[in-house]
Amino acid sequence: MSETTGAAYRIEKDSMGDRHIPVEAYYGIQTLRATENFPISGINPLPTYVDACVLIKKATAIANSELGCIPQDISRAIIQAADEVLNGKFRDQFVVDVYQAGAGTSHHMNVNEVLANRALEILGDEKGNYKRVSPNDHVNYGQSTNDVIPTAIRIGALLALEHSLYPALSDAVTALDNKADEFQDIVKSGRTHMQDAVPVRLGESFRAWAQILSDHINRIERASEDLMVLGLGGSAAGTGLNTHPQYRHRVAQILSELIDKPLQTAVHLMAAMQSMAPFVSVSGSLRNLAQDCVKISHDLRLMDSGPKTGLKEIQLPPVQPGSSIMPGKYNPVMAEMTSMVCFQVMGYDSAIALAAQAGQLELNVMMPLIAYNLIHSIEILGNTLSALTKRGIEGIQANRDRCRDYAEGSLALVTALNPHIGYLNAAAVAKESLETGKSLRQIVLERELMNPDDLAKVLNLEEMSALPPTEH
Repeated sequence: MSETTGAAYRIEKDSMGDRHIPVEAYYGIQTLRATENFPISGINPLPTYVDACVLIKKATAIANSELGCIPQDISRAIIQAADEVLNGKFRDQFVVDVYQAGAGTSHHMNVNEVLANRALEILGDEKGNYKRVSPNDHVNYGQSTNDVIPTAIRIGALLALEHSLYPALSDAVTALDNKADEFQDIVKSGRTHMQDAVPVRLGESFRAWAQILSDHINRIERASEDLMVLGLGGSAAGTGLNTHPQYRHRVAQILSELIDKPLQTAVHLMAAMQSMAPFVSVSGSLRNLAQDCVKISHDLRLMDSGPKTGLKEIQLPPVQPGSSIMPGKYNPVMAEMTSMVCFQVMGYDSAIALAAQAGQLELNVMMPLIAYNLIHSIEILGNTLSALTKRGIEGIQANRDRCRDYAEGSLALVTALNPHIGYLNAAAVAKESLETGKSLRQIVLERELMNPDDLAKVLNLEEMSALPPTEH
C-alpha cells in the first residue's frame, strides 16, 4: 500500500507501520528497513547473484502465468522488468548489505520490490501501488526466501563458473602448454627440499602446471553437478505449500532454458533446502585449486628471483615499478597478487564450512554468507587467473644459460652414477666436489671410476631430463 507525499517521497506501509520512501527508488519499505538494520560492510550484492535471483523471478513469472496463478498482464510486466535488470538497468537499486537477515530475506524482498515497482511503471501505474502489483503476492507467488535463495546460490555459482572461472582456467592451461613447447629443449636443475635435484626440462615444469590446472577443471565440473538439482518449489519448509502441483517441474524447465543447463527438480525438496553440501563441495574444489595456484605462483617467484642474487631462471614480465625507493626494481606482482587472492578463497571456504553446519531444523539461515563467499570466490579466482595469464605467463622469457649452468653444476647429477659406480662411491664423489669445487666429471675420471665415453653417456643432461614415453 502506498501514498504519494509531495515530490520527494512516497509512503509505503507494511505490518510494522509506514515509512517514507524516496519517490525515485524502485526498492520499497522492506528494503529500507534492511538498509537501516544492516549498515555492516558497505558491500552490495554481487551482480551475478542479482542476475541469478532475477532469472528465478523471470522463470517463476512465466510458469505462474502459464499455470493460471497470476494474471498474464502482470506476468508480462514482471518479465519485462526482469529483462531490463538483466540488461544492466536499475543495478543501483539492490542495496542490502551482504551481511543481513538470516536466509537472505532482506535481499530477496529487495529483488521482489524492485521488480514489482518497475512492473507497475510498465503498466502505467505508480511505484508503491502494491494492490496492483505486489512484491509478495505476484512477484513472489508460490515462493519463499527458503527455496529461492538456495536456488539463487546454485544458479549464481553456475553462471560464475561458466562466465569467469572456466574460461580463465582454459586460457591458463593453453598459455602454460604454449610455454612448455617453447621451453621444451631447456634443461634446468630440479630441486627437492629446496636443494639440488636431478635435472628436468623447463618445458615440463610448465606442462606439469598445465596438467594440474586441467585436473582441477575436471574436479570442479564434477562438484558443480549437484548445483543443477533445485529445491525451488519447496516454498517455506519444503512441502510446496501454496504452489501449483506442476510448478516446480515447469520452473526448472524454464530456468534450464534461460541458462542453458540441464537443471532438474530435487527428489526431496526439504533435503535440497536444508543441506548446504553442494556449496561446500564446490567451495572445497575451489580451495583445492587455490592451494595449487599458490604453489605455482610461489614457484614462479622463486624461478624469477634475483636478478643478481637469486635463481633468475626465468624473467616474468615487468608490469610496474617495484619500489618507491630502489630504482630499476621490478617485482613479481602478478604472482604475489595470485597468492593473496588464493588465501582469501581459502578463508572463504572455511567460513562456508562453518555456515553450512549452522543450519537448524528446516532451514540454514547462514545462506547470505555462503552466497557471497562462494560466488565471489569463483569470480575472483577467474579474474586472478585471467590477469596472471595475460600479464604474467604469456610474457615469460627463459634464461637458457642460467638454467644450463645450474643443471651442469648440480651435485644431484651424481644420482645417475649410482648404477655404475655404486652409492658409496657416488656419495664420496659428491662430497669431494662440494669440498673442492671440482666437477663431478673431473673427480670420476681422476679416480678412474668410469672411462670418458661411458661417463659422457651417463651424464647426458638431455637424456637424464627426458620424461618416459606416455602410455596410452
